Amino acid sequence: MKNLLFTLNAILPILLPILLGYILKRLHFFKEDFLKEANKLVFKVLIPILLFSNLYLADLSEINWGFVGFSALAIIVLFFIGMIIVIFFKDRKQKGVILQAAFRSNYAIIGIPLAAMLGGAEAQAEASVVAAVSVPLFNMLAVIALSLYSNDEGDKVSVKEVLLNIIKNPLIIGVACGLVVCGINMLINANGGDVSGFLNDYMQFIPDTISSLGKVSTPLALIVLGGRFEFTAVKSLWRQLTVSVILRLVITPLVFLLIAYAIGFRGSTQFAILIALFATPIAVSSVPMAAQMGQDEELAGQIVVWTSAVSAFTLFIIIFICAQVGIFA
Repeated sequence: MKNLLFTLNAILPILLPILLGYILKRLHFFKEDFLKEANKLVFKVLIPILLFSNLYLADLSEINWGFVGFSALAIIVLFFIGMIIVIFFKDRKQKGVILQAAFRSNYAIIGIPLAAMLGGAEAQAEASVVAAVSVPLFNMLAVIALSLYSNDEGDKVSVKEVLLNIIKNPLIIGVACGLVVCGINMLINANGGDVSGFLNDYMQFIPDTISSLGKVSTPLALIVLGGRFEFTAVKSLWRQLTVSVILRLVITPLVFLLIAYAIGFRGSTQFAILIALFATPIAVSSVPMAAQMGQDEELAGQIVVWTSAVSAFTLFIIIFICAQVGIFA
């Protein structure tokens, strides 16, 4: 019963706002234009602020960089596994979309809050550092994946366009700004200064504002995610959806959680981050990116919807099993 309650307390704060958004949309409380604008606000402003907030005063000296490196390497391996899988799909407009499902999770919106709920404040700090590596990597690989199949077969991919898309990504900008300020902060502290103390004593409005805006991002993002759920096109896309859902929510977490455990990453903090990184649904931002780069937007949207819906069950099972074997004891 204790492990069951632990699992429910970790999952429900993520799922209930999504369910609320879905119900409110069905009750016509939201208009589609509002959801589009709110999604733009979340993706371009609030989530970047959240990532910045988690990083700009972080202490990077106590981070397990071997674990961070493992996370990054696993994402790259998943990218190449996905490239093999999409060989079996003929439509080039769907290849890049399915490839994203192999490696790209909703780590910024669902993963970081989930990691904090599973592992506490200690997990949240390290999860933010993993975000500093994984979020740019997710987006770089996503741009590459979509660019590889955005043109007709045989056409060259524009390296300049790929790099520009990476540089202009709001999530990457948020992480980059956070790391720059964090580096300056650590340098000042190393020379006898105290940036955090100065802000708290004289400019408390700065961390308070950043923190409050960051806190808005997750609940609003989850409500908007639920509001944009449209369960359509399943019959025509069942094969692509089945492969994407199983790959994202079953194969990826099963393989990489077992590998992590086998090589010694067994702490509750590390497993909280690994579950957040590998067992969460595909990122919502994969849909506008797919549309922008001429890929199958409908398939991208349905993968987000179905991985999000099915993850309610797969995350529950994964977290409950981990609690049962004593990882979150």
